Amino acid sequence: MQTPVTIIGAGLGGLTLARVLYLHGIPATVYEAEPSPMSRSQGGLLDIHDYNGQIAVEAAGLMDEFRGLILEGRQQMRILDPDGTVLLDHPDDGTGGRPELLRGELRQMLLDSLPDGTVRWGRKVSGVRTVADGHEVSFADGGSVVAKLLVGADGAWSRVRPLLSDAVPEYLGLAFIETYLYDAETRHPAAAKVVGGGGMGAPGPDRRIMVHCERDALHTYAMLKKPAEWFDALEGLDTPDALARIAAEFAEWAPEIRELISGGDTAPILRRHYTLPGVHRWERVPGVTLIGDAAHLRGPNGEGANLAMLDGSDLAQLLAAHPDDVETALALHEERMFARNEEVAAESAEMVKRITADHGKDTAKVVAEGFRRMLAKKREPVERVS
Repeated sequence: MQTPVTIIGAGLGGLTLARVLYLHGIPATVYEAEPSPMSRSQGGLLDIHDYNGQIAVEAAGLMDEFRGLILEGRQQMRILDPDGTVLLDHPDDGTGGRPELLRGELRQMLLDSLPDGTVRWGRKVSGVRTVADGHEVSFADGGSVVAKLLVGADGAWSRVRPLLSDAVPEYLGLAFIETYLYDAETRHPAAAKVVGGGGMGAPGPDRRIMVHCERDALHTYAMLKKPAEWFDALEGLDTPDALARIAAEFAEWAPEIRELISGGDTAPILRRHYTLPGVHRWERVPGVTLIGDAAHLRGPNGEGANLAMLDGSDLAQLLAAHPDDVETALALHEERMFARNEEVAAESAEMVKRITADHGKDTAKVVAEGFRRMLAKKREPVERVS
């Protein structure tokens, strides 16, 4: 197949697609709105699962590079009651089934695996429309391209999605607010001690504090269930006032846990969570498809990056397997993706209910028990493209 593939979005899904296409000799160009790879925060730790995300890494031929990025010991997980009582302390079992690594480093691994010029930076899409010989992508800088095969890997607010679907993301009523503590063992020893060497969660009704131990920092996430207006007001505050406002929502948490927010060294990063309604599907439209959050945006469930990468690797392999029949490849891709997403949609809805549930003073105990069950659950690897 020599039809070039035009990919919108240089996230993990779009880059995995481009990499596997490259391995199969299929030309691809990725257009990305960001001006450079490091122009904004890429988020923190990801656990890349052996039953889906690692299958994509394997298809990309990057398992050795991937293993070099793994942060050893980070699969350790603690669940604490708000008063600091340890309810669960799960060690890193060393299996590598859900290894932790930094999103930014994983993205850079994929970028480094592509030929120079594959990604066109600073190309923000302003609109997409169907034309006689394909789909025209217009950019904010006034330029445009016509794609015979277009893939939207452009996330929650995809500009490509309207070619296929009228679905619009809906606010889930919650957000994660991030900050970092540097040199925590010296400057915040009590806070560092409660976190340990991996991850820590301290949940309560409608809110929780979660922390990842990264290479040189503690990365704190405060989850709050609030109207969108509450978070809008937070964005208007300077850093000390914003951190104090967030920490005040955890007044009943132990001081060493609350310090993970109040002692933050960085301005809070706000990430509101949205979902596409129902189980998102569409009728086949020639020459265009979606992957990742553009196709199946869900609330926090630990699967988003894994599924985006799997979508990308699957699609590339199907295009390679059907070099003379692009539409068959796209139809098979969507069939496989839709089937996966039915299960994921249900799991994600259940996860959102769980993390926002109000069990009063027993909330942390209920969460700890749910985490134990999750750890005991064995997931079968997804079926590989044959």
